Amino acid sequence: MAEQNIELTEKKIALLIDGDNAQPSLLEKILAEAGRYGTITIRRIYGDWTTANMNSWKATLNNHAIQPIQQFRYTVGKNATDSALIIDAMDILHRGNAEGFCIVSSDSDYTRLATRIREAGIFVMGVGQKKTPKAFVNACKVFIYTENLTEKEPAPHPRQPARKDIPTDEEALPPDPLPLLKQAFEMAVGEDGWAQLGTIGTFLLQLDPGFDPRTYGFKQLSQLIKAYAKLFEVRCLDDTGPTALYVKRR
Repeated sequence: MAEQNIELTEKKIALLIDGDNAQPSLLEKILAEAGRYGTITIRRIYGDWTTANMNSWKATLNNHAIQPIQQFRYTVGKNATDSALIIDAMDILHRGNAEGFCIVSSDSDYTRLATRIREAGIFVMGVGQKKTPKAFVNACKVFIYTENLTEKEPAPHPRQPARKDIPTDEEALPPDPLPLLKQAFEMAVGEDGWAQLGTIGTFLLQLDPGFDPRTYGFKQLSQLIKAYAKLFEVRCLDDTGPTALYVKRR
């Protein structure tokens, strides 16, 4: 996860999961990601629990106090789960029962919902696969790709040689993060030429809510920037207050 200056207050977070469009094996890690931004006070998962495809969720719900919400499919081809989740989210928003939302889905149908929540000045994060439409990703303050939550070996860095047993197809590699890093640095840099790492992380998420160092094989933003040692200098400065990392262009 990128170091960033998002206010880490004890927000009350509403976790709303589209059971038709999420992975039960990642539930614990999804809870951990949402928990970074506050306390999860509302935990709901939506789906038609009379269908076989929802059985995989049942073993994990009780362990994590997730409330299943039944939504029948009245018409073939229509996703009633989306409508139920959206209606509940708007009820929670208007009642003021949450100070942040985590929407777990890869479905573009939640784009307008995320936009509406942010218009109200409320924090909203999304969790979904990399196939998630960019419109939904950009509608969120933060978006976490589920591929970054798995235990699979991270993708090779675009500027590092790939291992022999990893496909070298350019389309399989993540996009080069350098343009975003440069842009975020320019937004964060001070008159002395230094930019605080946390501020860079904040601007990276403004530029791309789905930005995550784990996409490029690094657990932290500082590690990713240090990989570009010829372009950036990273230094720990603690003479003006709490210890913090700062970045400067070489």
